[in-house]
Amino acid sequence: MLPAAQPKSSAVPNREAVWQRYREVRAESERLAAPLATEDYVVQAMPDVSPPKWHLAHITWFFEHFVAAPYARGFVPFHPQYGYLFNSYYETIGPFFPRLARGLLARPTVEEVYRYRAHVDRVIGDVIETVGEQSWGEVARRIELGLHHEQQHQELLLTDLKYNFAFNPLKPAYRPRPEQSPVTARPLGWIDFDAGIRLIGYEGREFAFDNERPRHRVFLEPFRLADRLVTSGEYLAFIDDQGYSRPDLWLSEGWKTVKERGWAAPLYWERIEGEWWQMTLAGMRRVDPAEPVCHVSYYEADAYARWAGKRLPTETEWETAAAGAPIAGNFRESGALHPVPAADAPQLFGDVWQWTSSGYSPYPGYRPLEGSLGEYNGKFMVNQYVLRGGSCATPASHMRRTYRNFFYGPDRWQFMGIRLAE
Repeated sequence: MLPAAQPKSSAVPNREAVWQRYREVRAESERLAAPLATEDYVVQAMPDVSPPKWHLAHITWFFEHFVAAPYARGFVPFHPQYGYLFNSYYETIGPFFPRLARGLLARPTVEEVYRYRAHVDRVIGDVIETVGEQSWGEVARRIELGLHHEQQHQELLLTDLKYNFAFNPLKPAYRPRPEQSPVTARPLGWIDFDAGIRLIGYEGREFAFDNERPRHRVFLEPFRLADRLVTSGEYLAFIDDQGYSRPDLWLSEGWKTVKERGWAAPLYWERIEGEWWQMTLAGMRRVDPAEPVCHVSYYEADAYARWAGKRLPTETEWETAAAGAPIAGNFRESGALHPVPAADAPQLFGDVWQWTSSGYSPYPGYRPLEGSLGEYNGKFMVNQYVLRGGSCATPASHMRRTYRNFFYGPDRWQFMGIRLAE
């Protein structure tokens, strides 16, 4: 996903700080790819995922096209066809290679992709050092947008790898999971909120995507929000109560999807010799009933909420609850790369992206940037649902209380889970 950038700030970013941040984020992508074998870089097990090699090249193409091309001295593209291969879906830039066929490309090789990354990094370093003061503010804003874009693809790299590895009958592990002490899920509690007018959306001069703006007023009726996420044990009770066989619990499109795709449990769950197991980035392991349930679609989240006699929160309710709360939780930096049981209330951030009942649409007064940088976001504001809070694969430095993720109702390969409201 690549929403457009934030409004311009009067502050002039420090060049050395921007260069240091650039190197840190770029190096992190390569650290995440370090455990992979060469063969892992080219796999695309379904249309929604992309090969790791493509992710590493696409985020490099972004910097080459949007920063190097307009601002580098004597710019020459690294390869004349890379714009076609690694443009994602910027129609205003030109044609692009079909997404469904990204996994069919043996070339460029992994080695060539890393050479491409190194080359563009050198060019960007030169731009940061030499671009004139009149252009530096815009260059710094584009680099910051590109770094958040790269962090999005770092998360996608992990979720796509998980799907690719789960598709393999050998169920290989990406890397071992850190040891954790067993934890029992604490009882579900509720947080009450009064009716009133609330301010929603981002307002400030730090980075935010355009879909988080502008800040605006909403009216909320009184509501309650669960103080933790729904656990796997609680979801197992839904399964055991024939939740996937009861049409009265499902939206029409959800019931159609369940029947067509044969769903009987969350993605990656398998029943082996009478026990539920799940695929993780550390390989197969037993389902822990205390952990937040993960890899459920909007339809499954909605059906579970209806079965429990509750509902999903709206995104404005979720953001109201998050106002003032610390942005802390089980993010990628923990190393778990898997949801963990709630330690403290209200478990708002990390672990799993939380489905809301809100359709993904523009805020009142929303206006994307002009040109190609504003193309991605607005045109996707239809037929999707908003998720909040980040996941165990999200970098903590990438998260905000106003962050709006969005996916289609049947999607579930991302780290997606459930919070209840009433």
